[in-house]
Amino acid sequence: MKFCSECASPVSLSIPAGDNRPRYVCSNCAAIHYQNPKMVLGSIPVWERDGELKVLLCQRAIEPRHGYWTLPAGFMENAETTGEAAMRETEEEAGANIKLGPLFTLLNVARVHQVHMFYLAELLDLDFAPGVESLDVRLFSEAEIPWHDLAFPTIRTTLELFFADRVKIREGGGYGFHTQDITRTMRSDLDPS
Repeated sequence: MKFCSECASPVSLSIPAGDNRPRYVCSNCAAIHYQNPKMVLGSIPVWERDGELKVLLCQRAIEPRHGYWTLPAGFMENAETTGEAAMRETEEEAGANIKLGPLFTLLNVARVHQVHMFYLAELLDLDFAPGVESLDVRLFSEAEIPWHDLAFPTIRTTLELFFADRVKIREGGGYGFHTQDITRTMRSDLDPS
């Protein structure tokens, strides 16, 4: 940040009185410009028929990670709830109609100043298609998921937790709510170890 959004004067990093970390402060009007984490919201859209379960993934048409696979997700907008954001992103990226379920993962990605949240979701039909940010949209069984071509560690973590909970469901349990701190980078996501 170089200029104040209030008066267009230059800003500089300093620790404001009563604060404990550097903030951009306007040299003219003294406005403090706080920078806070961004919220990324998405869904885990599933199609289950005759005992076969598949998850809908999108192949990214944009950077970062162009060409890699992801769950439909994106940045939350002002004036929407987390659930509304997850549904909007699913519709925008995959053209999919879903019934939103409960929140499944809350993943802190502090190194990039983001919090990622994924909701369980049921596909209402098979009428889906790539949006402008997707090259392709496909259903995958657990065995078919392109694990080495997933875009982000949060996607891998969410899918791993989802399929682990599916085992619990077969044993009479249910889906849990999972929260983790994600510290690995995208590069390490390509390493299966």
